[in-house]
Amino acid sequence: MNKKWDAFEKKIKYRFQNIDLLQTALTHRSFAYESQKEDITDNEVLEFLGDSVLGLVVADFLVTVYPGVSEGELSKLKSTVASTSSLSSFAQQIKLDKFILLGKGEEKSGGRKKKTILAGVYEALIAAIYLDGGFHESKNFIMGHLKPFFKKINVDRFFINNYKSALQEYFQKESLPAPNYKMVTTRGPDHKKQFTVEVFQRKRSLAKATGSSKKEAEQKAAHKALKSLLGRKMRVFTADTFLLKKKRG
Repeated sequence: MNKKWDAFEKKIKYRFQNIDLLQTALTHRSFAYESQKEDITDNEVLEFLGDSVLGLVVADFLVTVYPGVSEGELSKLKSTVASTSSLSSFAQQIKLDKFILLGKGEEKSGGRKKKTILAGVYEALIAAIYLDGGFHESKNFIMGHLKPFFKKINVDRFFINNYKSALQEYFQKESLPAPNYKMVTTRGPDHKKQFTVEVFQRKRSLAKATGSSKKEAEQKAAHKALKSLLGRKMRVFTADTFLLKKKRG
């Protein structure tokens, strides 16, 4: 097991003083439950703490780097980088999926590829580094992902938004009721379930889409609806968000 931890520490460029913190960060509740050992703790408390550490680092970074940006835009930027989609992408960059401790049932159901699990373990890892080495070390770890992420965005030229929020804002500007989402079908086994959602504006159907979760399906449906309303003005940024060019002057 020591060789495995050594390989991971090299990957994240941080060496733990207390290796138990790393093991806890990588322990999913399914593994802890199946092991039934008192000395094995799952990572849910660390995930809770990591979320707060991440939020502080991201907020500090955004306020420092984008001093002229409004609170509303900063909130959207923060939500984008702290989303399940983005955090799971960061986790994949450090091959976190190869080191997670999963129960047999979760392993069989494709747990290593689930975005929610990857994002949760990533947050738990942040907390483990924070408790082991302090705020500075956890910030360094997070910044290794933040800087490349925000290099993709020219905040002076583009607004960022998620599809559902943007669709709601579009109809608010038109003084129309907010769109509503209805589940159409749910198919497949529990570990590969597919959800189809349709979005309506009043009784008019705007779009229909399928995803691996209800939330994903709703974002995809909103994306389709916006595409027909805004045409080519959108530029896809992440699975949940897009960039919209700012008007000059």
